[in-house]
Amino acid sequence: MRNLLAALLSLAASTALSAPCGNDASGFEQWKRQFAQEAAALGVGPAGLQALANARYSQSTINADRNQTGVRYALDEFIRIRLGSLDGFAAQARRVKARAPDYYASLERVYGVPAGIILAIHGMETGFGRTMGTTPVIDSITTVAYDCRRSDFFTTHAIAALQMVDRGMLAPDQRGAAHGELGHTQFLPGNALRYGVDADGNGRVDLYSVSDALASTANFLRQKGWRPGESYQEGSHNFRILNDWNAATVYQQAIALSAARIDG
Repeated sequence: MRNLLAALLSLAASTALSAPCGNDASGFEQWKRQFAQEAAALGVGPAGLQALANARYSQSTINADRNQTGVRYALDEFIRIRLGSLDGFAAQARRVKARAPDYYASLERVYGVPAGIILAIHGMETGFGRTMGTTPVIDSITTVAYDCRRSDFFTTHAIAALQMVDRGMLAPDQRGAAHGELGHTQFLPGNALRYGVDADGNGRVDLYSVSDALASTANFLRQKGWRPGESYQEGSHNFRILNDWNAATVYQQAIALSAARIDG
């Protein structure tokens, strides 16, 4: 199944998109009709195609995309804005860990990723699940796939999101972040398909389930090359793996520093 998914996503990435991109809402409906043909050719079934037909152009997504300035804060300022303080954030994370210590121990046993790293990511991405986004995922991901600015990148994720609907992994009206990130740790749909784990054993991967989301996060890091038992502080191999999660250096530094306090 994963080999088939990889082939489909690779095909979507390597094939020139015939549906014309656009820079405003005017061509979105026409794009959807043409994109539906491509999606069907890539294996998207009736449920996914219906979700695509119902998708609406997300102006809030475009506004967020156009207003991005990148992470330009110094580390201390980033921590203050994002976490409040390292000690306060770590204390909160330890309280979360205390609710299910065996689960976090199992993640480290299976994937080799310390609880502190998983908790730091969970806390930084969604405040431990408090804020997972308010934009319909299908609306946002199809909007950025249609938008000319980065359509090549987001097209594979739009196909993946529609496949997730087909497989019962994503409700057609499920809400997430502005660019289609979803669940407790804000996976893009293509990564959710590739690295998602059914940790609770209910027969489907659900990134809005804490157990599935955090196991999927640990699996993502391990598959990217995380080395169990090794340091994850700046300069180490594992610190460089954090770049695959988020390319901003201050983000990686904040994960590593807060994780050390959580694990300590």
